[in-house]
Amino acid sequence: MKPDAPRPIPVTWRRKDLLGIQELSAEEITLLLDTARQFKEVGARDVKKVPALRGRTLVNFFVEPSTRTRTSFELAAMRLSADVVNISASSSSLVKGETLKDTALVLQANNVDIIVIRHGSAGAAQFLAERLDSSIINAGDGAHEHPTQALLDLFTIREKRGKIAGLHVAIVGDILFSRVARSNIWGLLKLGARVTLVGPSTLVPRVFERMGVRVVRRIDEILEEVDVINLLRIQHERQRRAYFPGLGEYVSLFGLTKERAHRLRSDCLIMHPGPINRGVEIDSDVADDPKHSVILDQVTNGLAVRMAALYLCDSHRGDHDAIQTNRRATA
Repeated sequence: MKPDAPRPIPVTWRRKDLLGIQELSAEEITLLLDTARQFKEVGARDVKKVPALRGRTLVNFFVEPSTRTRTSFELAAMRLSADVVNISASSSSLVKGETLKDTALVLQANNVDIIVIRHGSAGAAQFLAERLDSSIINAGDGAHEHPTQALLDLFTIREKRGKIAGLHVAIVGDILFSRVARSNIWGLLKLGARVTLVGPSTLVPRVFERMGVRVVRRIDEILEEVDVINLLRIQHERQRRAYFPGLGEYVSLFGLTKERAHRLRSDCLIMHPGPINRGVEIDSDVADDPKHSVILDQVTNGLAVRMAALYLCDSHRGDHDAIQTNRRATA
């Protein structure tokens, strides 16, 4: 027997684009999470494909390399029955000197409906959204934001703990250069969580306290009190100089070792956006711990979250299209 179809998804999204978490309201974030939950239910069916975006064309335009995010968006679009084209910087005319704007205009001239972009420059997604009719979804722009990663993290926390409001979440590591950290901070605070940042002063300057978070300098200060701990890798590719003496010192102060993991609460969630540097920000045994680690759950939930993002951004095209899409989504 096939599972019952999910409840109809209310189309109340009014944005053409998904550029960051900072600009979203708590209600919009909740709508994205609720929509993702219903698409995850679709994923439990024998037939996982739905015709929600049939006839739409999506371009994955990744100027920076990616495995998890690009693959997740590609699968999400295919599950929604969209046509998908993948473009990397090395295979585009960017290598010939063409500007980002001209490349994007070429895509729009081919009637592309949605462009998912990852770019090394902060504001690249916003730049395109202001100039194109196509929906733009930010898959990471420099050290600015990575909204769908934050959404899948929020989804995983809410799924495992039943709520976000009132939880204490620690984000450990390279905050200064992390777009994941910024999007997570905005989302967690908007949904009522308490956030503590942990890292060296060079990577977690006190200026982050202006966002409404606490900053501490040693991971040992927060182990017994947090409900969720999210480990971030060092963003070497964005750094122009050394921000700490060496990996050994970093591990001694900030690494989630097996010994430190024993001090976590019994229901504490361990998260990591990947890719993992095992033995640096987290020990292998801890990353693979089935009791605490939800790292693979994050990957699984990323598919449902990106289906929700694609579906909702497409729904801005008008009442008729939105109604038809809503009917097709749950058919």
